[in-house]
Amino acid sequence: MRVFSVDDGSFRLDGADFRVLSGALHYFRVHPEQWKHRLAMVRAMGLNTVETYVPWNLHEPRPGDYRRLDDLGAFLDAAAAEGLLAIVRPGPYICAEWDNGGLPAWLTGTVRAGDPGYLAHVDRYFDRLIPQVAERQVSRGGNVIMVQVENEYGSYGSDHAYLRHLADGLISRGIEVPLFTSDGPADHCLTGGTIDGVLATVNFGSEPEQAFAALRAHRPDDPLFCMEFWCGWFDHWGHEHVTRDPQDAADTLERILAAGASVNLYMAHGGTTFGTWAGANRTGDDSAGPWRPTVTSYDYDAPIDEGGAPTEKYWRFRDVLSRYGGEPPGVPAMPATLSPATLRPAHSVRLHEALDAIAWPETTAPVPPTFEDLGLDHGLVLYQATVPGPRGPYPIVLRGVHDRAHVFVDGRLAGVVERDADHPVLLAAGHAALEILVESMGRTNYGPLLGERKGILGGVLHHHQFVHGYTARPIPLEDMSRLRFQPGTTSEPLSFFRTTLEVAEPADAFLALPGWGKGYVWINGVLLGRYWKRGPQQTLYIPAPLLETGTNEIIHLELDHVGSLLQIRARPSHDGSTSHER
Repeated sequence: MRVFSVDDGSFRLDGADFRVLSGALHYFRVHPEQWKHRLAMVRAMGLNTVETYVPWNLHEPRPGDYRRLDDLGAFLDAAAAEGLLAIVRPGPYICAEWDNGGLPAWLTGTVRAGDPGYLAHVDRYFDRLIPQVAERQVSRGGNVIMVQVENEYGSYGSDHAYLRHLADGLISRGIEVPLFTSDGPADHCLTGGTIDGVLATVNFGSEPEQAFAALRAHRPDDPLFCMEFWCGWFDHWGHEHVTRDPQDAADTLERILAAGASVNLYMAHGGTTFGTWAGANRTGDDSAGPWRPTVTSYDYDAPIDEGGAPTEKYWRFRDVLSRYGGEPPGVPAMPATLSPATLRPAHSVRLHEALDAIAWPETTAPVPPTFEDLGLDHGLVLYQATVPGPRGPYPIVLRGVHDRAHVFVDGRLAGVVERDADHPVLLAAGHAALEILVESMGRTNYGPLLGERKGILGGVLHHHQFVHGYTARPIPLEDMSRLRFQPGTTSEPLSFFRTTLEVAEPADAFLALPGWGKGYVWINGVLLGRYWKRGPQQTLYIPAPLLETGTNEIIHLELDHVGSLLQIRARPSHDGSTSHER
């Protein structure tokens, strides 16, 4: 039996002093067949530990409906096979630029605190999740050395009874290794987010001396640990691609280690937020300003890039880490990539003509029901109503659009309304048939505005009068197997397009859609994520395990502007970048 413990302000493994050199790698952002390679890359950088969050909404999309729970245990076993210890951060909230911070959309209306209804859901979920963590602790022959209590709670609240409930629940479910919290190095964070008897750690990207001084002021006897060293950053749609100078990041890592601290690189390898799981942030010091959705790629300007290759930052980090953790093993070979190719869609079907194949039945309501009312996490909802008349032309005003709406009047596109943007003037005379196709994007994943709803939250006005009487048809973006394509392509947006890709041997690739506007891409039935011409992301990563030898099917849904071709590329591309230091 191995023992990981804290003694006299230091970590010890089997009685010997131990420095945790960890890197974040989210198992849910990497295809399972690629875990081995990415974990070997982490180990070869000079790290001895891997850290992962656990997204509740991925594993329990409906109350009591558990999916892919065994992925966590399988990932921990894969890490152990590569000689890595593990840190698990099970939530229930994780942030992680993940939709709703990992909290299920069906929890909307509950409180991330000691709300009995919320805690009942947490306890039921933890009853299923935590035992597989407990059985993989180092004390039981596994590799788990630490488990987190909540995440950055000091940035949200100060309910210590809630944190105590979570900590006691982890212990009662068999967790024996040290528990910890992680928060920003500010007084309000370190008082609101910590509890007695649980280690406190800090998250930051720069000025480690100041951050550790703040931690010491509150916890003089705890080991110094930067649980999130932000060595890169993430991107938002419509904003610049964010990078960080490799030498600047390496210098900060050196200062962290020179202080005698342990560290967790956030991220060591970011991967990809496949599907519709990318979150969003709110701007401003209070995290309640304009909404900014996050892109599909979670490359994060990490030392191991989205495709698994080492960057300049990787080699600089490896050099620093070797001075504190010894000579690392050799760097594994890089995965192969497909040769560049140009593809053209050969089949299409209009969205309206595909509704019977992919949409759920209609619901009627006096006001537009939200996505949550309809049981839809993400996708599209087609709302239909009638503007009464006869009456003259007046503006149509959509209140509280979450997040983007194509508005049709008598079958013609009147305009596109976007959340937190200036709305176009939309005129309609009555009687008029009104159709509003609403698309959801990421839910806010950080700050006081968690738990937001999607749809048209404030109703629709015609000359200061609410329009009532709606049918709503949910369109989930999940199973596209029932689509029936026709030969040839249309020039109209709001259509699905089918393209084939011939592959001699599966390998990684990046897909570009130059000339197209905004939409979603599926490879052999798997939703890669969103694309949008406004960038900065201009390619979608295709992991080799999603491809097959022979003919592969690419389906994409275009919402705004139809292009003519698709491109297979060997490397990702972005619009212009900006440096970022935290």
